[in-house]
Amino acid sequence: MNEKKYDTVLVKKENNLGWIILNLPHRFNAITLKMVEELSLAVDWLEEDKDVRCVILMGAGDQAFSVGADVTTLSTATPTTAPTISLKGQELTRKIELSSKPYIAAIKGFCLGGGLEIALACDFRIATENSEFGNPEINLGIIPGWGGTQRLPRIVGLAKAKEIVMLGKRISADEALKIGLINKIISKENFEAEIKNFAKKLVEGPPVALKFAKYVLNFGSQASLDVGLKIEAEALGIIASTNDAAEGISAFFEKRKPEFKGE
Repeated sequence: MNEKKYDTVLVKKENNLGWIILNLPHRFNAITLKMVEELSLAVDWLEEDKDVRCVILMGAGDQAFSVGADVTTLSTATPTTAPTISLKGQELTRKIELSSKPYIAAIKGFCLGGGLEIALACDFRIATENSEFGNPEINLGIIPGWGGTQRLPRIVGLAKAKEIVMLGKRISADEALKIGLINKIISKENFEAEIKNFAKKLVEGPPVALKFAKYVLNFGSQASLDVGLKIEAEALGIIASTNDAAEGISAFFEKRKPEFKGE
């Protein structure tokens, strides 16, 4: 296992699986500007590694994925600096969203504010039964600034997004699952094993096809149906010429498990 440890983030590689861990458990993994920068470096490091096929993003400790942006950073924001803080967070969440690799947000405990916004940029969100979600920024007299106002309604619908953002409503894991905010609830006792099992299915999948599936789903869902269908057709044309596609079809006829190499 290879790993890099920053001041606020731990990043490691385990075979074909990458891990990014928000590493300030004594502060409930509150997100400072330094953490934003280090998270960005961690995403870059794993993106460049061709062996890494899936990334798990989680918070250290059992209390929180993250309680959101460090309030001391927000308290000193001005009309000049606030947009910069917003743009830095947006650049990070966009980088996760545009990554060629699938990202899983593994959530234990609080997932609030900027923490939820980072989780929203991931492809999958899996949480423990005691997890709690929300965008409580309105209670501080501000609004989410790292993409939450845009991604949340795309995932849960406008009505629920307005409840969460405009009322500062916090919701349980059960409600989050019901409205489609998370994909699955797992027990704390089997958390890491269950996350690995979920990731294994992605790791064993065809990397090129997964990359394009993510691309088409993300961008096609924001376009008109005609444009989305065109994006889908063009992507399929590229994928059909890959060695992985040939391997998948051969394995189907030979009744064996395919071995995808990302080629």
